[in-house]
Amino acid sequence: MTSTDSPLPATSDDLEAAASALDAADPLRAYRDAFVGAETSLVYFDGNSLGRPPRASIDRLAAFARDEWGGRLIRGWDESWMQMPFEIGDAIGRAAIGAAPGQTVVGDSTTVLLYKLVRAAFDAQHAADPARVEIVVDRDNFPTDRYLVDGIARERGGGVRWIDVDTSAGVTADALRAAVGPSTAVVLLSHVAYRSGYLADAAAFTAIAHEAGALVVWDLCHSAGSVPVLADEWNFDLAVGCTYKYLNGGPGSPAFAYVAARHQDALAQPIQGWMGAADVFAMGPEYHPAEGMRRFLSGTPPIVGMLAMQDTLALIEEAGIDAIRAKSVALTEFALRAAHELLEPLGVTVASPREPEARGGHVTLSHPAMRAVTARLWSEDVIPDYRDPDGLRIGLSPLSTSFAETLTGLRAVARELG
Repeated sequence: MTSTDSPLPATSDDLEAAASALDAADPLRAYRDAFVGAETSLVYFDGNSLGRPPRASIDRLAAFARDEWGGRLIRGWDESWMQMPFEIGDAIGRAAIGAAPGQTVVGDSTTVLLYKLVRAAFDAQHAADPARVEIVVDRDNFPTDRYLVDGIARERGGGVRWIDVDTSAGVTADALRAAVGPSTAVVLLSHVAYRSGYLADAAAFTAIAHEAGALVVWDLCHSAGSVPVLADEWNFDLAVGCTYKYLNGGPGSPAFAYVAARHQDALAQPIQGWMGAADVFAMGPEYHPAEGMRRFLSGTPPIVGMLAMQDTLALIEEAGIDAIRAKSVALTEFALRAAHELLEPLGVTVASPREPEARGGHVTLSHPAMRAVTARLWSEDVIPDYRDPDGLRIGLSPLSTSFAETLTGLRAVARELG
């Protein structure tokens, strides 16, 4: 939704009327009823950390325990479970990340999959050109990403090229261009910055890295299901994303990995387990990797953890990721308007990009009291999260968050600061 087609009266300062008008005009408003707890008075600003469960998932989980696990027992592996990582991976590719079939798989945690892909990309690059010994990452990337890069570089005798960034924004094209070169093996970037919500130009940044001969691993944790991703069109090499945020897979649900078809046979992932072998049940004396995305699996797939995300993926396909993005932009624009009127007079500053095209699905509000404010809000059933330094993060999940809920939560923040 743009400013020109907004249902808000041009001169209205009435935030409650504005929220009501936006909710009435929201083409996705009916989807809110699909989520457990959305009918309550609790304000949930943490959908970008752990999404609400879909109501359909309650029935799905119960039916699985009763009929598939309980009824079919080990026969379930032959009947459907062995293919689930690939079938659900293809659904993620189709609904959320713009990937053709056969390039996305659901497997381990985000940390493990990032390790596999960054390490595999580094090894392939270094083997092809021994001068490529650096991994590029920014200093404000998510801790896991930074810790993994540091560990892989030491493990493989390489180095890290750090990019300094503005923590209220993110990596710029100029900064990336200055960091990559003949020694770069791999670049690891987040599509949406976890702290500020900064939205990187993934197509342009991928092209910059490729011009320098590097491979790029994209962290899609804060974008998959909220921001359109076109992995194939943008010429991605590799990507990893979690499923418990905007894909609503539940606490600790397994992550997904994307490997472009052109790279699959050339990459050797470093955690060689039985599920990634060419013949899973041969139990042979030596490891021979499977073809395609199966080679990026290691251990037994976490089937129960894959169940719930299927319901949100179906909703995303039905609603369309472009409509979801439009709702996300409208929500964050409204949150910024409310913050300007309610919170900035109390000393709050916005630690996120103001321009909607440079912002993902969350907004961070900064004030020295935000750590204590967050703790008090939780006791009042208003649930944001806190990120240093002094940041209260407002995560707005487009399918389950309303404008009225957003206003209620920001008014609660104002009360606590006032």
